[in-house]
Amino acid sequence: MSFSQSLLFIVLLIVAGAFFSAAEIALAASRRLRLRQMADDGHTRALQVLRVQEQPGSYFTTVQIGVNVIAILGGIVGEGLFSPYIEGLLHHWLPERTAAALAFAGSVALVTSLFVIFSDLMPKRLGMAEPERLAMRLVGPMQQVLLLFRPAVWFYNRCTDLIMRLLGLPTQRDERITPDDILALAEAGTQAGVIDRPEQQVIENVFELDTRSVTSAMTPRDRVAWLRHDDSDEAVRLRIAAEPFSTYPVCDGVLDHVLGYVDAKDLFQRVLSGTPIHLTDESLLHKLVLVPDTLSLSEVLLHFREQHEDFALIVNEYSTVVGVVTLNDVMSTVMGELVTPEDEELIVRRDDGSWLIDGHTPMTDVQRALDLDDLPSADDYDTLAGFLMVMLRRVPRRTDSVVWGGHRFEVMDVDNYRIDQVLVTRGDAPAGGALR
Repeated sequence: MSFSQSLLFIVLLIVAGAFFSAAEIALAASRRLRLRQMADDGHTRALQVLRVQEQPGSYFTTVQIGVNVIAILGGIVGEGLFSPYIEGLLHHWLPERTAAALAFAGSVALVTSLFVIFSDLMPKRLGMAEPERLAMRLVGPMQQVLLLFRPAVWFYNRCTDLIMRLLGLPTQRDERITPDDILALAEAGTQAGVIDRPEQQVIENVFELDTRSVTSAMTPRDRVAWLRHDDSDEAVRLRIAAEPFSTYPVCDGVLDHVLGYVDAKDLFQRVLSGTPIHLTDESLLHKLVLVPDTLSLSEVLLHFREQHEDFALIVNEYSTVVGVVTLNDVMSTVMGELVTPEDEELIVRRDDGSWLIDGHTPMTDVQRALDLDDLPSADDYDTLAGFLMVMLRRVPRRTDSVVWGGHRFEVMDVDNYRIDQVLVTRGDAPAGGALR
């Protein structure tokens, strides 16, 4: 075979290798969701690619057969293709044996480089850049090649399946999409600038509803505005004016004896119409939804949907009221920064790099803001105040501090045993933590 014929054959092998490399990486990198959208838009080849992805064994076997055949033929033809010409340049300065050895090595290196660059790296980079488009272009020709290699594909597939079964290895890819997959896509979209950071936070919050306790979103007992069922019209009006809320529990003497709740809209209608407000009127009272404090927010949403209510009383194992939660509280937890006014943010980053955090802030939000990993006794608390109580083993006082994960948590303000503000600063910490 002449030099020109050998060179042409090498070029054809490189083109064939590029075809197989591009076909392989394009199918592997193609996103099923994107292909499904294209198929719904009428692209029949996208549907072909989806079908191949469901059973890719024969496709990849064909690719490997083609790649290995090309590699063997390339080695045979290209082994000494450039050797005579390289040797002719070197024999003027080197001994004949040395020149021959270096010429052979140089020829192999040159041919190998051509295959690596033009038959492997370039087509694979192109396949990674536009996998769906390339996969749709190549799926038709690959089907023809598959027909040509069918006997060899059948033989190698059967041998591979037998060996994998004997070794107990999986032969099918799990195509189920998990919450972690969606969160990873959202993070990638944020880094690419496609999704804004608050929008990504909403997606993460939705998936956290199953793990976030209802107590992390409730209004605690000491902040609940409630009415006595025997309050006079004047007392009710004064309470509404002093503490305007959308709903008010109606109790018999104490908060733990709740009879129901009243909607502020019903009270306002009576005020506007000049009708006296009597909480003993059963037409004003709505049925009460009671939920235990161990429920997650997703379970509370299920209760709201089943009972067609948007207000619930939260009780502990001793039937003591610990707080209330509304549908708006849950939605605010999901929407986060998108609906929270700046002056009501629970976590505020200060100019000096420290954070001022409300004690009632859910610990998951604190972890996210401070980039903290595992926390000690994480199942024993939901909020930053609970974290400090567990770490200190007592009710925190003003100026108490805890060091954990490279951060110092200092209690800045305590109101009636409730931690209002915590100052968090960066600082060196021991492997576990320290408290004072």
